[in-house]
Amino acid sequence: MNKFIYFPAVLIAFIASCNTQKNASKFRFTTPEAGMVVKIGDAIPLKLEFPSDVSIDSIVYSMDDEVLARKTDSTPITLDTEKAAFGSRTISARLYYGGEERIAYSNIVVVPPTPKRYGFKVVNEYPHDPKAYTQGLEFDDNGALYESTGNESTGQNGKSSLRKINYQSGEVLRRIDLDENYFGEGLTIVGDKIIQLTWREKIGFVYSKNNFAKIGEFPYGQSPEGWGLCYDGNRLIKSDGSSKLYFLNKDTYVEEGFVEVFNDRGPVDSLNELEYIDGKVYANVYQEDTIVIINPQTGAIEGEANLIGIYPDKATSNNELNGIAYDRQGDRLFVTGKLWSKLYEIELIAR
Repeated sequence: MNKFIYFPAVLIAFIASCNTQKNASKFRFTTPEAGMVVKIGDAIPLKLEFPSDVSIDSIVYSMDDEVLARKTDSTPITLDTEKAAFGSRTISARLYYGGEERIAYSNIVVVPPTPKRYGFKVVNEYPHDPKAYTQGLEFDDNGALYESTGNESTGQNGKSSLRKINYQSGEVLRRIDLDENYFGEGLTIVGDKIIQLTWREKIGFVYSKNNFAKIGEFPYGQSPEGWGLCYDGNRLIKSDGSSKLYFLNKDTYVEEGFVEVFNDRGPVDSLNELEYIDGKVYANVYQEDTIVIINPQTGAIEGEANLIGIYPDKATSNNELNGIAYDRQGDRLFVTGKLWSKLYEIELIAR
């Protein structure tokens, strides 16, 4: 009987001893918790739990392997995120004592401020081909509208196309169809050239704007698909349905970098058709009646426009808002969607 009582007592003492040793050796961040979302510019205390059995020689704090501070005591430091890049940032602390080293890790997700919110007002309505599966839309400097369409089955012969449009009447002034092996996506205009993306075929086409003669083509780089395309006057900006915008050389079409896009909750994916307006990239978000306004230098979403209800005949699928065009001559914003019978001139209204 005494042996039976003694065994649990020894077991409890052993577990208590292990827990004491475990706690004594613990070195970890208590603040911030891993994955904590932080608005850029916020000051974040970095607090550590230290082993009770060590005498601190020094502690080196880093973010993404860049040293933030060196200390010789256990008092917390403050991380200023003013200059931090958006996204997940790794925080580490290296503890040195008695010739030994221990490392603690955490991470934060840095996001931009809450974007401005916009509603809309319809200024004018114009006819639009209801068989046009719109993927790209852009005015040239002379006010002519160009459109790229995908090969939706309800379209003419189910083929993708490149078009020049009289936006006031909806008349198609010029059209070429793509080979049935290609699904047309975004387009943009660079001087006297039109650049058109394809979806999953990993190739882009270059045309003469004057007669739609194909004068070149180019392969994609790291971006796996082609969705939207715009031109900022120096480089092409391309989306691939992810949260990234890729920058392409305007002459060689080679990818030269990218930026990841964030709002105040984290990365925003499904970026689709693009338009460059006054230094910002306007992007449709796939399957949402939303346009986001992106700072292409930082990736921050600075504005979100809610366009719910703009097209009353909108179906549940394959009928998404997709098409943003800016008339620079008249400072006018136009939108349409896949298989929409209307092209809308709109004004964004700050809320």
